[in-house]
Order: sequence, then structure tokens, then C-alpha cells
Amino acid sequence: MNRPRKAVDTSTYEGRFAARLKQLRTKAKLTPEEVAEAVGVARSAYFNWEAGSNSPHVKYFPALACAFGTSIRTIIPEK
Repeated sequence: MNRPRKAVDTSTYEGRFAARLKQLRTKAKLTPEEVAEAVGVARSAYFNWEAGSNSPHVKYFPALACAFGTSIRTIIPEK
């Protein structure tokens, strides 16, 4: 069942981080499921990261960067 998602509040760090994850995932032409598998987390955990309701622990940053083909620095949003 696909539920409509709430818009991410990009005025917060969590919101900017979520928007950055989605932007990088889309650019890498990956599905959320593919990223979750590459990072080694449950699909629901990644969906929560991208929705802005949770943020990943820093231990997942290297795997995220690898999945997106970028650097860790690129994952961290600007202020």
C-alpha cells in the first residue's frame, strides 16, 4: 500500500539530510530498497531516514557514500 508522504521540512537539519539522501539516491538511479540492502539496514530504517523522521548513525555514512558513489562529505548537508 502506497501512502502519500508528508513533505520533508528542509528548515531542519534532519529535513535537509533527508532531502540530500533522496537527491543522491535519485542521481545514482537506485531504489530505496537497493540503498537499504547496500548499507545493511532494514528497508523501513532507510525509508525513515529519507522521510526525515530518523537520521542514520554515523557508522552508516561510509556505506551510504559507497552506495551513492560519492564522498562522506557530500552526504552531509550544508547549513
